[in-house]
Amino acid sequence: METTNRRVVVTGLGVVSPVGNTVDACWKNLIAGVHGIGPITQFDTTDYKAKLAAEVKDFNPRDYMEKGDVLRSDRFSQFGVAAAIQAVEESGVIGTLPPERVSVYFGTGIGGITTFSEEHKKLLDRGPKRVSPYFIPMLIANMAAGMIAIRFNCQGAAMPAVTACASGTNAIGEAVRAIRHGYTDAAITGGAEAAVSPCGVAGFINMQALSVSENPEAASLPFDKRRGGFVLGEGAAALVLEEYEHAVKRGAKIYGEVCGYGSTCDAYHITSPQPDAIGGARAMEQALTEAGYQKGEKIYINAHGTGTYLNDKTETVAIKRVLGEEEARKVLVSSTKSMTGHMLGAAGAIEAVICLKALEDRIIPPTLHLEEPDPECDLNYVPNQAVKAQVDLVLSNSLGFGGHNACLAFRKV
Repeated sequence: METTNRRVVVTGLGVVSPVGNTVDACWKNLIAGVHGIGPITQFDTTDYKAKLAAEVKDFNPRDYMEKGDVLRSDRFSQFGVAAAIQAVEESGVIGTLPPERVSVYFGTGIGGITTFSEEHKKLLDRGPKRVSPYFIPMLIANMAAGMIAIRFNCQGAAMPAVTACASGTNAIGEAVRAIRHGYTDAAITGGAEAAVSPCGVAGFINMQALSVSENPEAASLPFDKRRGGFVLGEGAAALVLEEYEHAVKRGAKIYGEVCGYGSTCDAYHITSPQPDAIGGARAMEQALTEAGYQKGEKIYINAHGTGTYLNDKTETVAIKRVLGEEEARKVLVSSTKSMTGHMLGAAGAIEAVICLKALEDRIIPPTLHLEEPDPECDLNYVPNQAVKAQVDLVLSNSLGFGGHNACLAFRKV
């Protein structure tokens, strides 16, 4: 097993999202400023303060899975499998390596919360004998990773990252390290989430995290002074990562290189970010150092940008802390959660896909609905319209409950 620092590249992408169920559809909608936010359709919201979510539309798991597997899996796993199939089919990596040299690192923040809610109701209403024998395997957070590994016979490591809203980013970062240091040669990685459920929405409402706006055009408002919480999203995104020399040798399409990764913890509070943003800044610094950042390089940052009061101003502080005021004002920053909603454990994964597409197409997606900038959020957040820009380096930030901070850096090869 090699232990040198090997280069890691991306050779396949897949997406199931509120703005499209393929990479192309999702990307076209994002750069056009199309959002996926609307009234919740999965349950009756009469008694709920929050009425909106960014739901996945027109998704049929039978397009990707056999009927039996659909019946025995939670919606988050179905999203994850679908995104992984898209990415693997595009990559063509399966069959080019021994199964034991291919791994799966697939994150989720919550896992099968819908299954948990439904089976718990059965328990209360009809007794313990009515609880499904598949309750536990449908619920547990590792099952998307497990089902993807089974689907593609990946016999290397198969595990989730479960770090709340940083889960997708941490899954990708840990997969990068496994390839970089020779523990595996390729990995299917990303994140999945399906928490638009009565229990999930009620929990986020009662901790005052969700926007209670009933206007889809004024609900997810990152960096805007009107912001009042995030809009819950769902879906999945997957990336195939591969050791660079192997990808080149087999003639694979390479989207870009994952050239940096940082992971830290605030060790401060279970939900609130550290006000001085030291932890978030350290994660960005780690990613920039690994990426070999040089002052003056053109940067795009896909911000965590949830649209909560504390997150957005704290992330702005972190960017300034890392780059300095002068350089920070030159950077292009946007929050695509203004269009996708907050996909929790899938957020970092879809935002990694967005970063790679921004590099490839030289287009920066906008922060939609940014009409009244917060004076404490005073960087260039690419308001309302995509801009053409060739950048040298792209960062993706993710922050999670528990104080988790994660950052990925990407370059063209």
